[in-house]
Amino acid sequence: MADGRSSFWGPVTSTIECCEKNYAYSSYIAEFYNTISNIPCILLALIGLINALRQRFEKRFGILHISNMILAIGSMLYHATLQHVQQQSDETPMVWEMLLYMYILYSPDWHYRSTMPTFLFLYGALFAGVHSVVRFEIGFKVHYVILCLLCVPRMYKYYIYTQDVCAKRIAKLYVATLVIGSLCWLCDNIFCEEISSWMINPQGHALWHLFMGFNSYFANTFLMFCRAQQRGWSPRIVRFMGFLPYVKIEKPKTQ
Repeated sequence: MADGRSSFWGPVTSTIECCEKNYAYSSYIAEFYNTISNIPCILLALIGLINALRQRFEKRFGILHISNMILAIGSMLYHATLQHVQQQSDETPMVWEMLLYMYILYSPDWHYRSTMPTFLFLYGALFAGVHSVVRFEIGFKVHYVILCLLCVPRMYKYYIYTQDVCAKRIAKLYVATLVIGSLCWLCDNIFCEEISSWMINPQGHALWHLFMGFNSYFANTFLMFCRAQQRGWSPRIVRFMGFLPYVKIEKPKTQ
């Protein structure tokens, strides 16, 4: 939200600004809370990555956690600068991440193994090329929502076929964080004028980042559990420091 303050990065060139005063705390950070709220997302993805590597999950899950970190870092750059190029470093990884989720969700039953990753890779590359040239604010949001909706049927199928109570609870947490985070995002966009007059800004977009960080972590954990079941790795949900759930597996000695 522009207020005429001087900045290190120059005039705002991004197509979207959130309901937070620009450069309120530093001339180097445009939207302070929207920038730092990505730090928990990076930490959660790092924890997931360490678990995936330590237990030797398939490479797809390591890449998935890394993509979560790349997205969070891109979001930090965007909200810190409010520049169009950095906005692309936030939005393009969002699409790439959803394509990766689609691969993980649908690939186990895909009979032609090379076609799906090839198509998704080409689609992601094409999108990045077009998005670097064309600015489309509403079009991007519609496109992203469609990609998310394409993942819903498969996630639901995994949920109904999962018998483990703890894994189902993680799936419910995934839905809950998605709903609450989306409400925070909507309120920040729709009621910005009213919120700006309040003594304290609840920072709805920063809360969106926080909830979506946990949302991605819960989604990854649930998918890792389901995949471990498919591979016969006897997965179970345990909690780090009694709070954060993660998947622990026992691979057969032949693997």
